Amino acid sequence: MKKNFAKKLIKRMSALLAGVVVLAGSSLTVHAEGKYTYCYDYWGEVQDSPDAYEVVKVFTSNELGLEKPISPTASGLTVIGNYIYLCDTGNNRIIQWERIDREHFKLINIFTEFSGDVEVNTFNKPQDFQINEDGNIFIADTDNNRVLKLDSEWNYVMEFTKPDDNTLDKELVFQPTKLAVDSAGRVYCIATGINKGMIKYEADGTFSGFVGATPVVYDLWDYIWKRFFTTAAQREKMVSFVPTEYSNLYMDHDGFIYACSSNLKEEDLKSGSAKAVRRLNLMGSDILIQNGEFPVYGDIYMGAGGGYSGCSKIVDVTAFDNDTYVLCDKERGRLFVYDSQGRLLFAFGGKGNMDGYFSKDQPIALDHMGYDLIALDSISKTLTVFTPTEYGNMIYQAIDQFDDGYYAESGETWQKVMDLNGNYDLAYIGVGRAMLRQERYKEALNYFELKFDDDNYSKAFKQYRKEWVEDHILIIFLGAFAILIVPMIIGKIGKIKHEIDTADIFKF
Repeated sequence: MKKNFAKKLIKRMSALLAGVVVLAGSSLTVHAEGKYTYCYDYWGEVQDSPDAYEVVKVFTSNELGLEKPISPTASGLTVIGNYIYLCDTGNNRIIQWERIDREHFKLINIFTEFSGDVEVNTFNKPQDFQINEDGNIFIADTDNNRVLKLDSEWNYVMEFTKPDDNTLDKELVFQPTKLAVDSAGRVYCIATGINKGMIKYEADGTFSGFVGATPVVYDLWDYIWKRFFTTAAQREKMVSFVPTEYSNLYMDHDGFIYACSSNLKEEDLKSGSAKAVRRLNLMGSDILIQNGEFPVYGDIYMGAGGGYSGCSKIVDVTAFDNDTYVLCDKERGRLFVYDSQGRLLFAFGGKGNMDGYFSKDQPIALDHMGYDLIALDSISKTLTVFTPTEYGNMIYQAIDQFDDGYYAESGETWQKVMDLNGNYDLAYIGVGRAMLRQERYKEALNYFELKFDDDNYSKAFKQYRKEWVEDHILIIFLGAFAILIVPMIIGKIGKIKHEIDTADIFKF
């Protein structure tokens, strides 16, 4: 216990010193040599990394086939198969493209209205778009104060309106912004000014409550002062302690919802009282695993430096089928890729005018096609497509092989990753985990020890100890027998000898 505590203490101190060095020079030292991909080691130091993603192409509005450019307020980006949908909010339209090949998008349609017996059949500042397994279309039609449900032919089916809930302000205008839809047609949405969590509607449009509300974050001293040392009039003017609103939603292949928040405080993230991203089950409970050395909130250094200040602002999230997920940070224009255990695989991106970088306060939306990433920069009116490099593909391949039970192959792939990046902690841990599953416990111990992976080291040591005991059980038994029985025999012999020596044998 003392050993682990000392390690953690040294680690945190090293991380703090590393942060001072990083922030004093530039936004990140890894940018100095032209690379912009990095990770953190056990000590919290920034480690240069081969690029895990490369830019396929930056598509301008003109290259996307648009006569009217994407608006600066465009926000919702959704990928369904080979099709890409964009909610061009400021232009009141939804745009559909098909990805023909690696470097070509084909404009399929621009939707500004839909069919059906409804009073208003046009969009007004739409901000999100989803399609469920039945092909039904759901649109957060923000300034029309509704969530639309259309069929696959864009015919009106129904709409979801302001929840009938007594706890909501009667004067509140319902403005849905982001959506998630499950396989049963249930709709989860977040709306401006509603901080009770996600609004949940059943498939028939019935409001069934709020789920996944974030815990209330407050300062203890402010709470005491407000509770005991202020008048009722003063309390009315003070800021209320309320849950944080979510910024975006993404439903993964298992039906769990990733929900991110961008308006969090640095001190709340560091203390753990607030989370930048959650993975919510249908009951609204957070089941996100965080077994990494650092919390899941983007950059671990939040001070001012290199033109940046404060914590990462996570505005979107997307998840692959292997439960690896990507966070989109608009503060520094970076993408952070985490595995299912909450360990940072790598981060890349930045602010600038070069391919692979983003405009000020962007990117604003993110989704994936396979392992390719598509990011929206509405300021430059572009879509950037990233594809994994050989290095990035190896990391994904190693993870997939392990998840599919091909442990030997996973270990070999992690070894190739290690050959490309000898400073990559997760490659060592990956080899160790593969050996652990192959019951090569003694070899696994060496890899876990090298990268201070106490949890996996304990698992491997426990199994190695058990295996060693089983292999040496006879020796252990004979040793224990000798320790217990031999002294008794020696004592007995000594006693007999003593009796013989003292016996009066020649008695006449």
